[in-house]
Amino acid sequence: MSEQLLVVVDPVARRTDGESVRIAKDVLSAGAATKVCLPEDAEEFARALTRRGSRRPVVIGDDRSLVRAVSLLHRRRELAGCALSVVPVGPCLSVARSLGVPAGTVAAARAVLEGRERRLDVLVDDSDGVVLGALRIPSVPLTPSCGPGEPAGARPWLRTCQSLVRTLVPARPQRVAPAPAPAPPRLRVEVDDETLVDLGQPLEAVSVTPGAAGLADVEVRPLSVGAEASPLLARGRRVTVSGPDFRYRADAGEAGPVRRRTWTVWEGALGLVLPEG
Repeated sequence: MSEQLLVVVDPVARRTDGESVRIAKDVLSAGAATKVCLPEDAEEFARALTRRGSRRPVVIGDDRSLVRAVSLLHRRRELAGCALSVVPVGPCLSVARSLGVPAGTVAAARAVLEGRERRLDVLVDDSDGVVLGALRIPSVPLTPSCGPGEPAGARPWLRTCQSLVRTLVPARPQRVAPAPAPAPPRLRVEVDDETLVDLGQPLEAVSVTPGAAGLADVEVRPLSVGAEASPLLARGRRVTVSGPDFRYRADAGEAGPVRRRTWTVWEGALGLVLPEG
């Protein structure tokens, strides 16, 4: 067991699925020399990664903790020289799975020990934010299980009491007027300085995904009236979206409102350890 691992366990993973966390730690400890860190918040999470030394970092957590780790290493310009591993545990796992990480805890932990590093493209925006999977405009709501994690230090007995009070006290009926439907976005989408769609066209959705060979796949769906409009497709290294204030969903988080944002493909920026084959 010559290789040394730094295993950083996200606090949300420990609270939501402690059994899977235990299994992952057991598998990793049986195959390599491990140092386990149990951070209680984002600051301790970052401190553990920055003090990893020569140990290979392994994150046990969901998509949010994976994105947090990648973003930290990117801001420190340490991503190129770091092979990152992840064992997906928690409520939001779609990004990790889309990157090729096994869904099962044991399979993912074995991939950490037996897999190989693969260089993956990422999107980096003009505020130095990183996108691993896909970004979508307009932003779609997160499912309840993928909402913000419970703050560190929250007390189970307090949550129980709050739940009991809500059960005993009858809710007052409220008449709430339905919110008006938001107007369809009108945005200019440019791919490598070529305009794909302009402000005059109302849009249903825009999606940008890191593709292959340093290019991003762009899909723009015009809003259709009657017959369904065909999507507009393009590939390029740089994508700029501009127009009235808009929000976008990137991986497991929401950003905005902004009026202009540019994403550039960083080819092979992320080294992720994945199963062989």
